[in-house]
Amino acid sequence: MDLVAYLVLDVPFILVVYLAVLLFTRPGRVPTLAALLGGLGMAVINMLADLLAYYVHLWHYTLPGLVFHLPLPFYIPDIFIYGGIGYLAIWLLWHRRSWHWVAIALLVATPLVRALFDYARAVTASGYIVWDSPLAGVFDLLQYLVAFYLGYLLFTLCVRTYLSHHQ
Repeated sequence: MDLVAYLVLDVPFILVVYLAVLLFTRPGRVPTLAALLGGLGMAVINMLADLLAYYVHLWHYTLPGLVFHLPLPFYIPDIFIYGGIGYLAIWLLWHRRSWHWVAIALLVATPLVRALFDYARAVTASGYIVWDSPLAGVFDLLQYLVAFYLGYLLFTLCVRTYLSHHQ
């Protein structure tokens, strides 16, 4: 699948799932926008890390249609799924006492699972990423940890700032 096929086939599904989650949970305007902003921050950090990894020869993408050696449509799930849905799910579950442990599990598992998927794609050569260095796995894990938690920090700062001014 190339990038155009990804945009045509996968992105509409991602948007429908995102809108369905918003319709089901009704988190409010500010948490929704804050989650998208956190997801956008995560996507930008991942883009910068992928660009750095390309230039220091840790990994590269083998797709046609790359922009500055980056598959730009592949960062859309960062904004809507991992940021939009993930951060909202963590925020909503954090405030429910019986579900607090699920929020903690999501906080820990999300970046680890994303790095594991990249590792599986690189080892089996089933994805569009080729690891050029043995350090690629460590850098990939660090990339996802830093991007996810900085995005979550941005999300929580936005929501807490809004809530503290409106109480």
